[in-house]
Amino acid sequence: MNAQSVVHSHIDVTDTLARLYLFLAQSMDRCVNETARISYPEAELQSHLAATRATVLNMLSVNQVVKAKVEEECDRVASLIMACPADGTAKAAVLDELKAERAVLRHKTMALSDLLAVFRAA
Repeated sequence: MNAQSVVHSHIDVTDTLARLYLFLAQSMDRCVNETARISYPEAELQSHLAATRATVLNMLSVNQVVKAKVEEECDRVASLIMACPADGTAKAAVLDELKAERAVLRHKTMALSDLLAVFRAA
């Protein structure tokens, strides 16, 4: 059976997307919060993020539009994280973008968590 013919349950897809957004948010939090940086080892976080991203993209391979949106979002977050250590006025602009993107992820995570709770209760 090839990857295209694998059908994932709504619960699995929702759960994995919520986990991806949680790991992305944790990565972003590490840029602005020293406690977040030391509370979760970087290598472990990156390992979980990479594995979850690969799983999500595999699950979304049945819909290339949604898959592309998620890939774009992951790439956007990664570039913000890479730009974060910069100093001066550029850092302030990056932090503003980072906070805005973090707010979007928070809303998506909350919506997915609610949806997951409904799926599991059904």
